[in-house]
Amino acid sequence: MADTSMSDRAGWRSMLDEVTDAHSGELVTIEVVGPSIGSQHEAERLPFSYLTYDPKDDVVVVAVGGQSARYPVVLRHMVPHPKEVDVSTPDAAGAAVRVVDPEDTATLITFFPAESRTAS
Repeated sequence: MADTSMSDRAGWRSMLDEVTDAHSGELVTIEVVGPSIGSQHEAERLPFSYLTYDPKDDVVVVAVGGQSARYPVVLRHMVPHPKEVDVSTPDAAGAAVRVVDPEDTATLITFFPAESRTAS
C-alpha cells in the first residue's frame, strides 16, 4: 500500500480535502490506538461526512453522520496538535488515514465502500 506521509502542516488541509472528496458516501471506522489506552473504537462503519485540518486551532477533525434520517447528528472526533498525518493510497485492502498526536497516540480512520441498498 502506497502512502503519503506529511509532517509539514502546510499541505494537510488540501490533502484531507482530497480525502473527503474521494471518500464521499463511504462508511468509516475511527479507532484510537495508544500505549496508555490500548485500542478503542470511536465509531464503526458510520457514514463519512468530512476530514479536515484547522490550522487556526491546530486540530484534525473527522466527522461522521449528519447526512440522513438514520444518522441525523454529526459526530466529530478531534486530534489536537497533530504531529503527523499519513494517507494510504486505496488498494485491495482499502484506504486509511493515520493521525498521530504529540503523545504518539494514533487515530486510524478506515474507509469502506457504502453498502449497496436495493429497493424493495
